[in-house]
Amino acid sequence: TGERPFACTHCPKAFMDKSTLGKHQRVHSLEQPFTCDSCPKAFKDKPTLINHQRVHTGERSFVCDSCPKAFWHKSSLKKHQRVHTGEKPFA
Repeated sequence: TGERPFACTHCPKAFMDKSTLGKHQRVHSLEQPFTCDSCPKAFKDKPTLINHQRVHTGERSFVCDSCPKAFWHKSSLKKHQRVHTGEKPFA
């Protein structure tokens, strides 16, 4: 039904379930419960921690289809692919 009964007390956002609201509320706090085992860094959510851990493992999951380059982040691959397509999104 699209109902969002769980409202944030810090901003206008609302959510369908309590757990999503809880995750969102970390945006407004200094809480960073997800800590890296390899360095002192900590993060507000698990996906960001997992992304960070690639720095330590050397894993570069995002490989260019047009050349052998590989990247830690999907956004970096997308930006790189402009080299091959000639796309200039800000021109």
